[in-house]
Amino acid sequence: MGIIVNLDVVMAKQKMSLNDLSEKVGITLSNLSILKTGKAKAIRFSTLEGICKALDCQPGDIFEFVEDEKT
Repeated sequence: MGIIVNLDVVMAKQKMSLNDLSEKVGITLSNLSILKTGKAKAIRFSTLEGICKALDCQPGDIFEFVEDEKT
């Protein structure tokens, strides 16, 4: 599995829409949507800092590491 993105959960707790977060952080809706759906391959620290400030959260609230199960 790898890295799980819980951005939608944190946004829901803060009652913040994708549009509002996009405006506060200064990134496009499409880039924010790519991050939210877990399709992003990387994130800049400045973007992560902006998201954490806007949502009053820690990076660990947004991202979670889940180790792959070995069969």
